[in-house]
Amino acid sequence: MRQLARLITLFTALTGLLLAAGLPAHAFPQAAFPLTSSGNRGTDVVALQHLLAAHGRTVTVDGVFGTGTRSATVSFQQSKGLTADGIVGPATWSALAVTVRQGDNGPAVKALQALLNAKRSAGLTVDGAFGPATHTAVRTFQSHAGIGVDGVAGPTTWKNLLWHYENINFGAGTMCAQSPDGNANAHWATAGAVGQLEAAATAFATTGNGRLPVGDAGFEHGGDIPGHASHETGMDIDVWPIRTDSAQCTAARITWQSTAYDRAATRRLVQEIRAKAPGHIDLIFFNDPQLIAEGLTTSYPNHDNHLHIRYR
Repeated sequence: MRQLARLITLFTALTGLLLAAGLPAHAFPQAAFPLTSSGNRGTDVVALQHLLAAHGRTVTVDGVFGTGTRSATVSFQQSKGLTADGIVGPATWSALAVTVRQGDNGPAVKALQALLNAKRSAGLTVDGAFGPATHTAVRTFQSHAGIGVDGVAGPTTWKNLLWHYENINFGAGTMCAQSPDGNANAHWATAGAVGQLEAAATAFATTGNGRLPVGDAGFEHGGDIPGHASHETGMDIDVWPIRTDSAQCTAARITWQSTAYDRAATRRLVQEIRAKAPGHIDLIFFNDPQLIAEGLTTSYPNHDNHLHIRYR
């Protein structure tokens, strides 16, 4: 009993030291800088563009990794002695992500604010001014991520924030949330996957074929998701095929064999998904033999009633 008491006392003292130092007991060991390259879209690209501007590069902040962003990236990599391949990986992110704190101003703060808004719904004005609201949002995220809580966005905060998944935005009216397996909160994915899907949904909405029904993606920090072993790394998203009455968000779920299945509209959807993520679609599972013959989808068991998009 005496030995147990000593162990409890030691544990309590250690916990107190950790809390006093602002170091939570748990962190996300899988956190890592993402790979971002030509063809990507989304919040991580917005952050990249702001950070390039912070380092003196002229680049349009539009969330699309196009030729201008690639040129600016290559120029920055050359200036830092990095491999100048236009691919933003750990070394390039580390060089870009300057430490910012309360009182700072500029594009790097805009990058931070954009990430906090998209990934943790911080509700910040993206004005480049690191004021009290941004300081609080940084501290809240640090606590959430299980890293040192000091309100300063340094290397560890940038890495965890860029790694953190993003919730799909259903507020734009172009998509509806569908979780047939009961995974109500499984609409998180990497910023790239989310940005590319949202762009495809926006383009598809102009066709007049209704909204895009989105099934399971993943959970906020990845990990096991019931019934979807592949949906653990934030790169896989399920969507449903389109109906002839455009009621895929309100009517019964269908398969490609159903009389209500609209092949032409589903084909257009797949085309938009691929067009909005050039070079970043690994595969799309869906068993419509015509779309398979056209090279748009790939056959896989149990994929008659949904399209499984795997981004890369």
